[in-house]
Amino acid sequence: MFDDVLHGKKAVVTGASRGIGEAVAATLMRSGSDVTTLQRGPVSPSLLRLADELERSLTGVSVDFADADSIGAAIAEIGAVDILVNNAGTQIRHDSVDFPLADFNRVMQINTSAVFQLSQGFGAHMVARGEGKIVTLASLLSFQGGLRVPAYAASKGAVAQLTKALSNEWASHGVNVNGVAPGYVQTDMNEALLADPDRFRQLNERIPAGRWALPEDIANAVVYLCTPYADYVHGTILPVDGGWLGR
Repeated sequence: MFDDVLHGKKAVVTGASRGIGEAVAATLMRSGSDVTTLQRGPVSPSLLRLADELERSLTGVSVDFADADSIGAAIAEIGAVDILVNNAGTQIRHDSVDFPLADFNRVMQINTSAVFQLSQGFGAHMVARGEGKIVTLASLLSFQGGLRVPAYAASKGAVAQLTKALSNEWASHGVNVNGVAPGYVQTDMNEALLADPDRFRQLNERIPAGRWALPEDIANAVVYLCTPYADYVHGTILPVDGGWLGR
């Protein structure tokens, strides 16, 4: 989509073993970037095949996003990069009256604290160098409260505000910090909704575009924010939701 506009750039994508993160890593490589993926498991086999086909460098680093020491070790191992995409996240559902505090804290650590630690660690090099791109994955629940997901909603609201806060400090240093807020996407995280035919139909009818997003729909927006085409875009949360928020 973006030809070779990111040729020679080094990118880090978190949570790239499947879904949105895998699509982002693939689109970055197709746009010319070398990629390091951070996730708990191995590198996606489809990404390895694509890297061979495109003759791109693809490296995987194992990280536990619930462990600050693990994150810190990964940052130190990788060093300076041009692009950071904070995609990794988790979702736990309970009724709010029964929501275990341990589950709440785990969601906040993975979805918010890890995003700050990664942005700070890689962003310090970008600020010193005077250029760089950071994209966070926010959510429709950065704007809405949702049901049975108080931790997720809180974490994604925090991600949106963190994105703006970092942009306020780093834009003058040539670092673009922006976010993408996906609508309903056909990924494993939404398997409970996808498996409920009545809820799926209700949601689909509410989306002006008439369909759920594919991971590639989100990846295209994320990678746009990583390119020079977005050099004057700072501190924005871009909804990619098929028109959901405008309804």
